[in-house]
Amino acid sequence: MLEMLQQIVFIIVLGTSIYFAIRQYRKVFFYIKLGDAVALDKSERLARFKRVVLFALGQKKMFKKWIPAVLHLCIYLAFVITQVELLEIIVDGISGTHRIFASALGSFYTIVINSIELLSVTAFFATFAFLWRRNMLKVPRFVKSEMKGWPRLDANLILVGEALLIIGIFTMNGADVILQELDPTHYPETGYLLVSDNLGPALFSQFSYDALAILERVGWWLHFIVVLGFIHYLPVSKHLHIFLAFPNAYFAKLTPRGELENMPVIANEVRSMMGMPPIVQDGLNNSHSEDEGASELPDFGAADVTQLSVIDLLGAFSCTECGRCTEVCPANITGKKLSPRKIMMDIRDRATELGNAMLSQNRNQQNEVNAEGTEKTGYGGDGKNLFDRITREELHACTTCQACVEACPVLINPMDPIIKMRRYEILTESAGPAEWVPMFNAMENGGSVWQVSESRSSWTNEM
Repeated sequence: MLEMLQQIVFIIVLGTSIYFAIRQYRKVFFYIKLGDAVALDKSERLARFKRVVLFALGQKKMFKKWIPAVLHLCIYLAFVITQVELLEIIVDGISGTHRIFASALGSFYTIVINSIELLSVTAFFATFAFLWRRNMLKVPRFVKSEMKGWPRLDANLILVGEALLIIGIFTMNGADVILQELDPTHYPETGYLLVSDNLGPALFSQFSYDALAILERVGWWLHFIVVLGFIHYLPVSKHLHIFLAFPNAYFAKLTPRGELENMPVIANEVRSMMGMPPIVQDGLNNSHSEDEGASELPDFGAADVTQLSVIDLLGAFSCTECGRCTEVCPANITGKKLSPRKIMMDIRDRATELGNAMLSQNRNQQNEVNAEGTEKTGYGGDGKNLFDRITREELHACTTCQACVEACPVLINPMDPIIKMRRYEILTESAGPAEWVPMFNAMENGGSVWQVSESRSSWTNEM
């Protein structure tokens, strides 16, 4: 009777969890879809898959810093292989069985569980190493102003959750190895487990059969509940990169890193002046048609998340908040206000704010969501935009050196939204730093950033 009750409760918990998780992840997808659509070249698929393998799966850029890379790898590998045991828990919970894979896989099952336990041991020490680095050692990139409050708590919560998950695994396995000897009928043989066969008797040998059975179930449920907690927690956490790092690596730009993107409207205007045919833009920021440009002056650049691309927003939600971009930013190093990490965090927070406001409105009103996407007005419609979160001082400090782009382990490009916001400020608002005005005038009049008396091309007259 008790086993049947547990089975019913498990199915209810699992079903309810899946339902609410789907709703949460659909909201994240909606936030990302607030950006302009992206059209990719199908011939680039192989190159993009290679990036996923190298940077998202292989974590190539992580190993520029060996100590955190090895620690992260321990947790990463443990997370991946532990899903085998999670799958068994789900099958056992639904069917009312116990270690259903043990008899089916035989000695291979012992190898799998041993691998899980050994990796879990390394992950346990890596977890506490990360907690020490963040809270005791206080690595400079983890104590910047943007990391105060929730970002710091977020990082610690996921590490505590990881520790609880590992405790659940060893509580379950440790009690189970003793129960296998006491009641082999209900507790199938798992083979010799390098950790649990030593740790279990050392910790639980004095417990009664009933107490061991309860401990085994406590560890089993703890493992399952912590995993469900992770699933529901990730949409509001920086650890969403566990899932989004893969699509972000795939959709990341393949153009040379130092190449800035032209604005189609301006590029076609210049081509028209030179008697050249217009370019059909299939890349990013293709939100302004020629008819729109002919009827009224479009907004250049971006003032809000609806004017950024879906790649920009995907990058914001993929941000690990590791701070490697800010650590190498020359503007930040020299004491300026710019922090590329903060830029991406602000974009993510603004997309969440705007998305929630839009979802709370009637779907038949302005900014209605339909099967094709989102009807966008250029601004969010709530009277706010990105400039309420990102100051112009931060934007002006960027030197477009691409150091942040090079440093990011998941191929996020913080410089793109910075450039788009600067373009909006200068081209749409006709604003910008006063010290930049002479440069713009010189470029317009002489084709050079220097205020010289002759045209930049005057030397060709002698040829």
